[in-house]
Amino acid sequence: MTSESPSVLVLAGGISHERDVSLRSGRRVADALLERGWRVTVREPDAQLLGSLATGEWDIVWPALHGASGEDGALLALLESSGTRFVGSDHRAARLAWDKPVAKTLVANAGGVTPHGIALSRDTFRELGAPAVLEMLRSSFPLPLVVKPSRGGSAQGVGIVRETDALPRAMVDAYTYGDDVLVEHHIAGTEVAVGVVDTGHGPRALPAVEIVPVAGDYDFAARYNAGETRFFAPARISEAGARNAAELALLAHRALGLRHYSRTDMIIDGEDRAWFLEVDVIPGLTETSLLPLAVEAEGETLGEVYESIARHAMETADQPA
Repeated sequence: MTSESPSVLVLAGGISHERDVSLRSGRRVADALLERGWRVTVREPDAQLLGSLATGEWDIVWPALHGASGEDGALLALLESSGTRFVGSDHRAARLAWDKPVAKTLVANAGGVTPHGIALSRDTFRELGAPAVLEMLRSSFPLPLVVKPSRGGSAQGVGIVRETDALPRAMVDAYTYGDDVLVEHHIAGTEVAVGVVDTGHGPRALPAVEIVPVAGDYDFAARYNAGETRFFAPARISEAGARNAAELALLAHRALGLRHYSRTDMIIDGEDRAWFLEVDVIPGLTETSLLPLAVEAEGETLGEVYESIARHAMETADQPA
C-alpha cells in the first residue's frame, strides 16, 4: 500500500504468562514509532487478527509478544503463510531459540561455550522416580546449580539452588511453567545481556548491559519492578570481556538463523570468557528492559533504531536469514 508515512501493527498482550510484559513492550514500541511519524495500531492477537491482516492495511507487523504466544514460532508461521511482513526472526529460527537445550546445542556446535546441562521431561521425572532423579542430580551437579523451564522467558520458574534441600522445590516451580526442565551448572561471574540489531548493514552487537539485582537473584520481579535491579550500560567488564560478549551474541544470532534483532543472556567469568545461557528472539522492550538500555548507551534513540529495524524488515522480511 502507499501512504505518506509507513503504517505498523504492533501485536501485544496474548495469553502467555508474560502478557503484562508484552503489553508494556508493545506500548513502548508504538510510542517510539509514533515519535518518528509512523501510523501505529496496537492490538491483541485474537480471533479477528488473521482476517484483519488480509486487508493489507499495514506495511509491517511488529510482534511484541513474549512467551509461547509469540516466541514459539506458531504465530510467526501463520504470518509467513499469509504473506504478512513482520519484524523479527522467522518461525523456524524462533522455534530453535525457544527451546533452550536446542539453542545451547546449536550455539555450542558453532563454537560457543555454554554450561553443562541436562534436560528432563516431566514424564521422565515421574517414570524414573523423583527420589532417584533428585539423587542423581545432587551427585552430578555441584552446588549451586540452576533449574529453569526449557522454554519460556522473563526468568519465570527459574531458581538457583544453593542448598541441597531446595532442589525439589526448584524442580516443582520449574515444571509449573512447562513439561520440560533444564538443570545447569551455575557459572560464577558477571551477568550481562547483549543485544544484536540489524538496521540494514548486517547484524551488530550493542554494548553489553550488566545486571546487578539489589537483593537476591535476577527473577521476574527484579526484571520488571523499577528499583529492584541496577543496570550498567555499558557493563563494567574488561575490554576482552566486552569483546567476547559481543562475539558470542553475534555467534548465537547467526547460529540460530535469527533476523532483525535479538538479545543473548550470558555470564562473563573471571577469565573474561563468555558463557551462553539463552537467546531471546523477541526481547523485552519495556522501560526496564535490557535492549533499550543498550541502544541508549550507544548514543542512539529508540525511535531511530526501531524505525531502521522496521524499514529493514519491510525490505527483507521475505528473504531467508
